[in-house]
Amino acid sequence: MNIPLTFLTHLECSVCGDRHSPHELQAVCRSCGKSLLARYDLQAAKSQFLSEHLKSKAPSMWRYLPVLPIERETNIVSLGEGMTPLVPLRKIGDELGLSNLWMKDEGQLPTGSFKARGLAMAISKAKELGVRAVCMPTAGNAGGAAAAYAARAGLQSIIFMPEDTPEINIKESIVYGAQVELVKGNISDAAKVMNEKKQKGWFDVSTLKEPYRLEGKKTMGYELAEQFDWELPDVVLYPTGGGTGLIGMWKAFDEMEQLGWINSRRPRMISVQAAGCAPIVKAFQEQKSESEFWQNAQTVASGLRVPKAFADHLILKAVYDSNGSAVAVKDEELLVAMREIAQKEGLFICPEGAATLVALKKLLAENFVTPDETILLFNTGAGIKYPELVKRS
Repeated sequence: MNIPLTFLTHLECSVCGDRHSPHELQAVCRSCGKSLLARYDLQAAKSQFLSEHLKSKAPSMWRYLPVLPIERETNIVSLGEGMTPLVPLRKIGDELGLSNLWMKDEGQLPTGSFKARGLAMAISKAKELGVRAVCMPTAGNAGGAAAAYAARAGLQSIIFMPEDTPEINIKESIVYGAQVELVKGNISDAAKVMNEKKQKGWFDVSTLKEPYRLEGKKTMGYELAEQFDWELPDVVLYPTGGGTGLIGMWKAFDEMEQLGWINSRRPRMISVQAAGCAPIVKAFQEQKSESEFWQNAQTVASGLRVPKAFADHLILKAVYDSNGSAVAVKDEELLVAMREIAQKEGLFICPEGAATLVALKKLLAENFVTPDETILLFNTGAGIKYPELVKRS
């Protein structure tokens, strides 16, 4: 049986439900301005795309092509992203009394962060739809990933960054050939400047302001399910800035259930933020469906310095629907956790990823998690990209 390259059918608004064509360049919903989601004929896929088929596929995120949006294989722009390791945290787990503590290490992806997944997909689809230039605001790793995949695809990239973005992120974007604009303020200020300077022909690949970065990020959900032999963990702790990964995994779980690959049991999804920029945590504590803009956002974890996520309603929905939680972590706590994970487990991870360990300890103290549960921490980037955070003493 010849399986279609993709079972993609349409784009659907995440709020009003309006349908849009996946064959035209789309940003957000034309009716209400909210995020669009790629939809697939999962009933047809269920009888043709079986989990057993994955055994013969290359170990990359493109193994899930039938439920990804690319319609011509020649348009795939890849640097070998996907299938990041699932690492048991045995020493830390033993100390915390946890028998099944794991970390999925996205820092081993091309460009050193999980942003490679989303940007590989977004740039591939942009190429497929005839885009010649992409632009985006970023607080760090997304800029380098966008620039790298744009270079690979032969597209122009224009990246807007806060002036205090880590130097390595600025330099890597430049070396890939991106036009880099430094802006006073945070990522929201960078977005404002970008929109003021945007030229005809620039396609915005900002978080959830186009439908396809999400499709790259959702492969984390497919991967972890496959790596856990189709039994999802009990708890997933995820560092949340724009939140695409958390939303994407939640979408992947739903798709896999419709495909018959997993049952209806879901992990409790924990959104982890920095105390100096915690709009999702505040909204969760107040039981709101959307967050408020976080004034004077400050944190050393640049990926968490997002004052208001564009699709915050989807982040919060996943947290609520999973009976999850949202936890804020202080900078001094996550910096200690970076060293702890490096010295006890041999993993030099990013501050955003280290925040998940701090959050886990808080949840343990509250008896929100139990010792026998399978718990997964997400590290979203390589610690080596944050040299300024490590002191010699």
